[in-house]
Amino acid sequence: MASGPLMIIGGAEDKLRRRTILKEFVAAAGGAEARIAVVPTASSLGPEVVEVYDALFRREGAADVVAVRPENRDDAHDPAFVARVAGATGIFMTGGNQLKLSAIICGTPLGEAIVAARERGAVVAGTSAGASIQSSHMVAFGGPGSTPKQRMTQVAAGLGLVESSVIDQHFDQRNRYGRLLMIVAQSPQLLGIGVDEDTCAVVERVGVPGGGPDGGPGEQHEVLRVVGRGAVTIMDPSRITTNAFEARRSAPILASGVVLHVLPEGSAFNLTTRSLLPHVAEVDPGEAAEMAEAGQDLRELARDIAAADTSPGTLKRRLARSRGATPRRAAAAAPAAPQDTYPDTHPDPTDGATP
Repeated sequence: MASGPLMIIGGAEDKLRRRTILKEFVAAAGGAEARIAVVPTASSLGPEVVEVYDALFRREGAADVVAVRPENRDDAHDPAFVARVAGATGIFMTGGNQLKLSAIICGTPLGEAIVAARERGAVVAGTSAGASIQSSHMVAFGGPGSTPKQRMTQVAAGLGLVESSVIDQHFDQRNRYGRLLMIVAQSPQLLGIGVDEDTCAVVERVGVPGGGPDGGPGEQHEVLRVVGRGAVTIMDPSRITTNAFEARRSAPILASGVVLHVLPEGSAFNLTTRSLLPHVAEVDPGEAAEMAEAGQDLRELARDIAAADTSPGTLKRRLARSRGATPRRAAAAAPAAPQDTYPDTHPDPTDGATP
């Protein structure tokens, strides 16, 4: 069975208007057959946080929504919680305190069930804190700022759904460039991923053609695509030059040679090869039809000009096309062509001639 997608949401996803990200999550979870487990452990709110997502997911057509809220590591060993995750087609981890979420579920049967859910084809999503925990390393806490500084933030272990990476959220809105850059400067084997609010990094495994027997799919790569109104920022420190190993206290850190990728909606990035994928533009069907009709009109007009065709019938057809009316209606609306009231002073000498 193919593995399911990951949906890494930067927080503050739209819940009132288009709900683009939440719609995609429910669709990926099975639409009308979706069975969704909400994990609100990171949140300081009570049952109301589950009620909000329950209403949203059911409004998008989900069949069932259940809460899985362990409050300590003993709860995360509870077979009843594990069974709810095991039976889900979609798992959604809410925002809140990511260190609390990590401390309670990582390394427990519940955490292992979430990882296993992706392997069996379920979609695993998380917003804010629920986004950060999906990486192998996780921002535990830290302050804002554009300049990376020593001891600016601390790191904890995540679920490892995205390997060799660290994920931060509310990225642009809370100016978290510096702390993500500090982490990758200290650990250059990690890929830094910052996700803006109301933005989602969808990560899927894609087979590479030609690598397997008989030219079939070979190894699988992790490919990230961007959905939403913000951007996903990726920092690749593979060739970094840094003094992070000797910078003292809260001193600024040298970070030179980091490759920066800022990816808006529609962009795709290969996390395995750390390379940008070609952009494939999506054309709105209605806009495409309109452009095709306009192109046809231009071609007809070019033919008319080339043939010096300026007859009243041609003008009527042009008028019909420009106003969206039928040729018959255009003919009724168009003024009649003026009649020639003067005699022809230069008759054709062949008129009436006998051959």
